[in-house]
Amino acid sequence: MKKISLIGSTGSIGTQTLEVVAAHPDKFEVKALAARQSLDLLVEQALKFRPEMVAILDESLLPQLEQRLSGTGIEALGGMAGVIEAARISSANWLVSSLVGMAGLQPSMAALQSGKDIALANKETLVVAGQLMMEEARQRKLQVLPIDSEHSALFQCFQGQPMDRVERIIITASGGPFRKLPKEELPKLTSAQALKHPTWTMGAKITIDSASLMNKGFEVLEAHHLFGLSLEQVDVWVHPQSIVHSLVEFVDGSVLAQLGPPDMRTPISYALSYPDRWPPIWSRLELKHMKELTFEEPRWDDFPCLKLAFECGKKGGSWCAVLNAANEVAVEQFLQNRILFGDLARVIESTLEAHDPISRPTLEQLIEVDVWAREFASRAAAGTLR
Repeated sequence: MKKISLIGSTGSIGTQTLEVVAAHPDKFEVKALAARQSLDLLVEQALKFRPEMVAILDESLLPQLEQRLSGTGIEALGGMAGVIEAARISSANWLVSSLVGMAGLQPSMAALQSGKDIALANKETLVVAGQLMMEEARQRKLQVLPIDSEHSALFQCFQGQPMDRVERIIITASGGPFRKLPKEELPKLTSAQALKHPTWTMGAKITIDSASLMNKGFEVLEAHHLFGLSLEQVDVWVHPQSIVHSLVEFVDGSVLAQLGPPDMRTPISYALSYPDRWPPIWSRLELKHMKELTFEEPRWDDFPCLKLAFECGKKGGSWCAVLNAANEVAVEQFLQNRILFGDLARVIESTLEAHDPISRPTLEQLIEVDVWAREFASRAAAGTLR
């Protein structure tokens, strides 16, 4: 039986993780839950799954959380310290990390340091601190299993294959809602338009990242660290049907691919059941419903965020921390209708240009860089730079 702590429990991945857990009550115990600020849903989850501990990142909501869990025997905590405590709770042996953004980094590292294996859906953790995270996991002989559909696909294709026989990997992208729009229409698009994803149902932040292709850039960086591949071995192709989740080409020219419906519960289930496989409680892939599978090259110049991710990954050090922080700020401003779609890359590029890089940053230095980049990007988005 896996005893899990789940951070980001009220988000898209978190709620679907709890669906998988609920479908297999004999295989899981939920020991801790944590969320950013969705108080009502967090309380509902706590009363259903009865963890030992519940944490909410927005510390202003802690008094309400304590009041609503009063008499249940469930400990309530708040702030980043509370989320870290939930991630490293001693009674759990697995962390499911799905708290979106930089907020997932410290809890994930704390879980590794406390000896827990991780099922990882928070790609920003590896984008910002992939080298530190994977070194920690290797030293402690712990597993970091991917939940992202693309990385789950790669992980499945790698099974039984020596990594030195891998020529390259191909990560697929849906292309987002603006895949076919002319370049001249892109700059003025709004968040309402960007949130209409053609194939996936996801949270707002990742949906915007999908529209800008930054999400795919982050997945490139995640794969680079997770599987120890050079960025020259990573390719991206647009696959609008979202059926082929990734492909692996080996040195003999053979290509393996993993296919499945665009349903995140499949990779969640695989990460939680590995090395076993469990029958799905959701729809399976039916070939009779697949009329075509198409692939096309990304529009690199029209969606510059993908190129920025590759460039920062090749530079290494603190560059990706700045990339992530500036992107988080830009996406937040975009969702609040303070900037337009074309401003996303502008804000990120301005912040990168102002960055004084650190070649081998510590975790503490990465956190400091993140704070600086957010402040700078906020001013860049507001147009107040001098």
